[in-house]
Amino acid sequence: MNRPILLPPEWYPQSAIQLTWPHADTDWGYMLEEVTQCFVQIAVEIMKRQKLIVVCYNMELVKYELRGYKDLLANLIVVELPTNDTWARDHSGISVLKDGKMHIYDFTFNGWGLKFASNYDNQITRGFFSKGIFNKDVELDNRKDFVLEGGALESDGKGTLLTTSECLLSPNRNSYLSKDGVEDYLKDTFGLDRVLWLDHGYLAGDDTDSHIDTLARFCDEHTIAYVKCEDKADEHYEALAKMEEQLKSFADYTGKPYKLIALPMAKAVYDEDNTRLPATYANFLIMNNAVLVPVYNDKDTDDIALGQLRLAFPNREIIGIDCSPLIRQHGSLHCVTMQYPEIYL
Repeated sequence: MNRPILLPPEWYPQSAIQLTWPHADTDWGYMLEEVTQCFVQIAVEIMKRQKLIVVCYNMELVKYELRGYKDLLANLIVVELPTNDTWARDHSGISVLKDGKMHIYDFTFNGWGLKFASNYDNQITRGFFSKGIFNKDVELDNRKDFVLEGGALESDGKGTLLTTSECLLSPNRNSYLSKDGVEDYLKDTFGLDRVLWLDHGYLAGDDTDSHIDTLARFCDEHTIAYVKCEDKADEHYEALAKMEEQLKSFADYTGKPYKLIALPMAKAVYDEDNTRLPATYANFLIMNNAVLVPVYNDKDTDDIALGQLRLAFPNREIIGIDCSPLIRQHGSLHCVTMQYPEIYL
């Protein structure tokens, strides 16, 4: 079926991945060197395989950090724009195909329901177009009447969207719409047949109001990888068990139950204030020939997660990246990246 509007799944062929680089005026200022090395690791793994777009306030600083990888820099595109923070998944535009033409929807990013400043990040997509980053055939589609972050959306490319009610129905995003109103908007905007709402599941320390990309992810049209908690004493056990039961009740676009692949609950990690951090293996990034997976310096659990994702992606290289620095600001690997479909550049 040729859809008039297609929200490409993450495994759709890609032209590039975006990172928004940390700097001293972001929340990373107190640990800038440590988190920059994490960004360098992610950048290198991307540039080995496909184009990388880096948004930053100073091009020379980024090139300096990547100076040891001169053989990869042909795959680097640097865009100088002011930024508040680094969470590209949520402040970037969302790519769609409409009647065979390439569009980027520019939704409002309001700092996850007015929690954090977002005045610069909310303008990054328009900044890309002003600087001519995309092919001339790619159209900017202004959707600033609706608040939406990429981390809230999982598409199977077959007309199904997986999301969470906790996020999309939060009062500081689109409170003028009912659940039915939000669902109708999503269906019309993305050419969907249905929206699967997860009503359970959360991660302590998550600022996003339970983005789907921290909990359950499409691996293909028939497969969902999800976080499973085995420890009944863990605060997440009950909510994630209810999420698992709801996932078991869902059917794929053909009407068959999904193949479910359980990812382990990451070992509890706490910050200096004894706040639990949202470490999750579900926050992986699907690339053209690889999957980048966040790991957290816990070999046993990390190895289980990597093994499960090898089952989910038998034809892609599975690469673990230590994202212990990223969870210190309550996000992980998928949260700092955004993919753009083939031929957008």
